[in-house]
Amino acid sequence: MDRKTFKTLFLVLLAVIIALIISIAVLHSNSRVMSAYSAYGKWQKLELVLQQIEENYVDTVDCASISEVLIADALRELDPHSVYLPPKDLEEADEDLQGQFDGIGITFNVPADTAIVINTIVGGPSERAGLMSGDRIVRIDGDTVAGVRMPQDSMMARMKGPSGTKVLIEVKRGGVADLIPFEITRAKIPVNSIDCAFMVDDTTGYIRLSKFARTTYPEFMESAAKLKKAGMKRLIFDLRDNLGGFLDQALLLSNEFLDKGDLIVYMEGRKRPREDFYADGSGRYKDVKLDILVNESSASSSEIFAGAMQDNDRGKIFGRRSFGKGLVQEPIYFSDGSGIRLTVAKFYTPSGRSIQKPYKPGDDDEYRYDLIERYRHGEMVDADSIKVNDSLVFKTAAGRTVYGGGGIIPDVFVGIDTTEVNSFYIECTKKGLPVRFSTRMNDRYHDRLAGIDDFVSLNALLDEICSESRFLEYAESQGVKGSASEWEAMKGYIMTQVRALTGRYSALDDEAFYRIFLEIDQIYQAALADDSPVVPADDSPVIS
Repeated sequence: MDRKTFKTLFLVLLAVIIALIISIAVLHSNSRVMSAYSAYGKWQKLELVLQQIEENYVDTVDCASISEVLIADALRELDPHSVYLPPKDLEEADEDLQGQFDGIGITFNVPADTAIVINTIVGGPSERAGLMSGDRIVRIDGDTVAGVRMPQDSMMARMKGPSGTKVLIEVKRGGVADLIPFEITRAKIPVNSIDCAFMVDDTTGYIRLSKFARTTYPEFMESAAKLKKAGMKRLIFDLRDNLGGFLDQALLLSNEFLDKGDLIVYMEGRKRPREDFYADGSGRYKDVKLDILVNESSASSSEIFAGAMQDNDRGKIFGRRSFGKGLVQEPIYFSDGSGIRLTVAKFYTPSGRSIQKPYKPGDDDEYRYDLIERYRHGEMVDADSIKVNDSLVFKTAAGRTVYGGGGIIPDVFVGIDTTEVNSFYIECTKKGLPVRFSTRMNDRYHDRLAGIDDFVSLNALLDEICSESRFLEYAESQGVKGSASEWEAMKGYIMTQVRALTGRYSALDDEAFYRIFLEIDQIYQAALADDSPVVPADDSPVIS
C-alpha cells in the first residue's frame, strides 16, 4: 500500500470514529433531555393551574403569597421534617445554631406579666450599660411591656436587632423610685450550647448539653478538660430536651469516646449512596466511664450520639425512649433569603437501626401527637409499655439485643415521677410562687447573692434566706394555704425549686440551678447510683 492510499484510509477511518462518537453523545444528550422532560412533565399540571389562575381568575392575585403556600404544602406532603422557611424564619433558624445572635445580652423570665432580668451575659451590652439581675423591664423604646401581658417572644423580638443599633430599656429597680433608662447598643451575643459543667464528686463530672450548635465541640472540649483536670473518671452526659443540630458536632463528640474504626453512624437515601462515619481513634475520653441521659425530647444529633455509644457498648443510656428523628435535611437557599430543608437520607445507628420513628406522608397530626400517645398507653411510666418491634431486632458490638422502630430505647428505663401532687402544690405552681419568691429573695439579698461564686457558700446563704417558714408565709400572703399534711408531702419538691431558682441569681448562674435541681431528678439519680458495667455478665436484655 502506497503512502497516499494509507493516508486516505486513515482519514476515512478517523472520520467514521468521530461520527460514531458524536452519534453516541447526541443519543446520550437526547436521553438526558427526554428524562428531564419526563420528570418535568410530572409537575406540568401545577404550572398549568397557576397559569390559568393568572390569566382568568376573577380578582387580582397575589402570586407570591400563593407560591409560598404551595411550596409549604408540597413539602408537608413529603415527611414531617421537610420544610419551607421564609426569609425571617430561615434567619432565626440559622441564628439559633450558629452560636451567636444580635441582641442586648440578658437572660430573663416572666413569672407574672413583667420581664425580670435573671442575669446579664458577662462582657455583653447590658452588663456594660449597667443592667442588673432583678431589674424589671417596664418599657422598650417607649412602649410599655409590663402589666400588659405581652408574650415573651414579642418582648424578645423588641430587644433583639442588628449589631450597632440602639434600644432604650427602662427598668424598675428595687429601692429606686423612678424608672431607670438604659440606652443599650446591640452586639453579637454568644449562645452557649453547654448549660453547665461541674464535678458531682471527686471522680464524677456532669455536663448538660442543650443543642448541637456550631460551637458545641470546642465548648465541650473546654468544659471536659477542666473536669478531667479536676479528677473526672466518669461523665454523666445530659442530652435531655436536646433537639439536635449540626451532624458534624455529633460526630466530633462521638469520636472523643470511641476507638479507631468504630462506626458512629451511617446515612443513606434514594439519591444519596450509603455514607459511613468512623471514629479515628484520636479521642481524649476513651477511658472515661460514660452515662448518657435521654428523654422523649432528645432528638436527631442527640440520638446519633446516644445510638453510637449504645451500639458500640461504650456508654449506658438512662431515661426514656428518645424522640425518633432520623431524617437528614439538606439546606437549600434561594436568592430572596428564603430556603428549604429537604430530607435527602435517613440516619442509621452502627447496628443498622433506623433512628426515625414511623410516619405517614402528609399526616402531621399522628406524628405531632406521638408523645401524647406515649403517655396514653403508659410508655412514660412503665418500660413494659414500650412498643418494641420484634421484627426489628439488632445486636450491639458485644451482642446485646437492641430494637429498631424509632428512637433510642434506654438501657435503664426511668419513668416520669408519678408522685401524686396535691391542691397546695398545684396552686403554688399555677401562681408561679417558687419563681416569684426567688425574685423577692434576689430583691432583698441581691448583693450577697451576686458576690457568691462557690457552691458551699451559696448553700449556706440559701439555708438562711430560703427557709420553709418564710416561703409558707409568702404563699399565705398570696392567698395559697395548705394543710400540714399537704405541705409535708410536697415540701421537698417545692423547696428544691425555690433554692434552685434563687441560686440562679448568684454568680454560679445555671450551675447553681442544676446542681440543686438534680437532687430531685430521678433519671440523674438513677445514673449516679448505678455502678454496673455497660455489658451485663449474663447479657440480659437492653431494658432493665
